[in-house]
Amino acid sequence: MKHITEYHHKKILVLGLAKSGVSAASLLHKLGAFVTVNDSKPLDENPEAQGLLEQGITVICGSHPVELLDEGFQLIVKNPGIPYYNPMIERAVEKGIPIITEVELAYKISEAPFVAITGSNGKTTTTTLLFDMLEQASKKPLIAGNIGTVASDVAQTAEKDNQIVIELSSFQLMGIDQFKPKVAIITNIYDAHLDYHGTREEYANAKGNITRNQDATDYLIVNVEQEEVMNIARRSKANIIPFSTVKQLEFGAFVKQGAIYFHDEKVMDVKDIVLPGAHNLENILSAVAAAKLTGVDNESIHRVLSTFKGVKHRLQFIDEIKGRRFYNDSKATNILATENALAAFDMPTILLAGGLDRGNEFDELIPSLKNVKAMILFGQTADKLERIGIEAGIKTIQRVDNVDKAVPAAFQLSEEGDVILLSPACASWDQYKTFEVRGDIFIEAVHKLK
Repeated sequence: MKHITEYHHKKILVLGLAKSGVSAASLLHKLGAFVTVNDSKPLDENPEAQGLLEQGITVICGSHPVELLDEGFQLIVKNPGIPYYNPMIERAVEKGIPIITEVELAYKISEAPFVAITGSNGKTTTTTLLFDMLEQASKKPLIAGNIGTVASDVAQTAEKDNQIVIELSSFQLMGIDQFKPKVAIITNIYDAHLDYHGTREEYANAKGNITRNQDATDYLIVNVEQEEVMNIARRSKANIIPFSTVKQLEFGAFVKQGAIYFHDEKVMDVKDIVLPGAHNLENILSAVAAAKLTGVDNESIHRVLSTFKGVKHRLQFIDEIKGRRFYNDSKATNILATENALAAFDMPTILLAGGLDRGNEFDELIPSLKNVKAMILFGQTADKLERIGIEAGIKTIQRVDNVDKAVPAAFQLSEEGDVILLSPACASWDQYKTFEVRGDIFIEAVHKLK
């Protein structure tokens, strides 16, 4: 860890806790800052704040008093989830107080270079694939961000021969100043988090911050099929490395004659990849490009891609029982994710879907139901999904109470060669605390079939 002095004796407010806030506050305290933590949760219900108090850090809990900003803070480290229209943040902007997120701290202290991944879909799969490839090649990677340990915790132990592979959200990227990854990936940009960003343009600009400080010594890996992503690339000063699943490129990562190529070098045959789905091929190409740029050999890449069955809850292969293959895609909390999941399979599919009703209809899902032989529906959106299932001509549609009951119902309807797919197209909060809980219940129900 670099023992930097720029925060020494500075008065800094850490706004919002969770894991990143706790790590930021402790690190800044260690770096000699005068730290105040402000969190909305009352102190007696806030063990994280209590722990910081024991370290000698000033803690103010229970509300976000705007008048706190009159105390002369020189910097705010904001929890990424707090939007910029929050009154505290709006007042800080008015007063000209710089606002960063914890990722910026991690960059400032890290001895190791960063490989950073962002995008609307595929971030976690791409991050995991790249980490596994680097590890397979003995490149000493560390994993951080949304997928792993808080970045500033990882950075404190990182050494020069490590590489920090980090998944970054648009929320985190809005709060960077000098953050400069050696290699950056933008997987794609779709409508997401518009309640936070306001417009798609602002959302795309936030994603584009990943390359804001890059220069000609760095690399930006981009999806050449997406014009918004390419617009970001045109503004970047980094070396642009494109990837495409549909075009043979002059350089970059692409598919040619049934094989993955990087520049003019064949890396491996597509048929040897076990992870299904065209969208996952995009993730694979971007991960391959980053791996090659960081010195990973083809054998290590092949070893990972020929065994990698998916990130948990993201089109994750669970088991094959009596010729039926079960996949857990509980992370599919929107229609696009379910469309991608269904497109991954040519064989007859039984779709398990439903969840929180956010007011939208599901008509755009109809073209993706062509291989669906039956639907098992649950949750608040069961009526809406049943309607589109009938319109799509699906003859077998069942309603059940929950995911636990959906699995045996699907198994009873299935035949050898079928796929049984949990891909809800909805958030889980009507019945389950998180999509992870929903996915775990699916996995457990599958295992009960044996």
